[in-house]
Amino acid sequence: QVQLVESGGGLVQAGGSLRLSCAASGRTFSIYAMGWFRQAPGKEREFVAAISWSGGWTYYADSVKGRSTISRDNAKNTVYLQMNMLKPEDTAVYYCAGERRYTDDISRPREYDYWGQGTQVTVSS
Repeated sequence: QVQLVESGGGLVQAGGSLRLSCAASGRTFSIYAMGWFRQAPGKEREFVAAISWSGGWTYYADSVKGRSTISRDNAKNTVYLQMNMLKPEDTAVYYCAGERRYTDDISRPREYDYWGQGTQVTVSS
């Protein structure tokens, strides 16, 4: 099993920045890729970004492309999501997730095997 713990959420004004962290523990050698998702009240869970555990590729949702950067530090078993130029519509609970094998659609939540508990991001206008 793999345990994921997010941190770094909070309240920020529009135009500000936040860096979310996701620390992985347990059988991290089983991880193929890590992703970030978000879920606003009354909405479905939405893909944000993903990165291979080796760091060889990254992938972003159009809604955050150009404003966000996903990265990882394998020595710390930690994945980061740097978010800049935040907008009120970025307000959501942000979750990190891990998957054990290749998938042809990295943006589907059901492809992921491990989930963190989430961290709240609130962007005020």
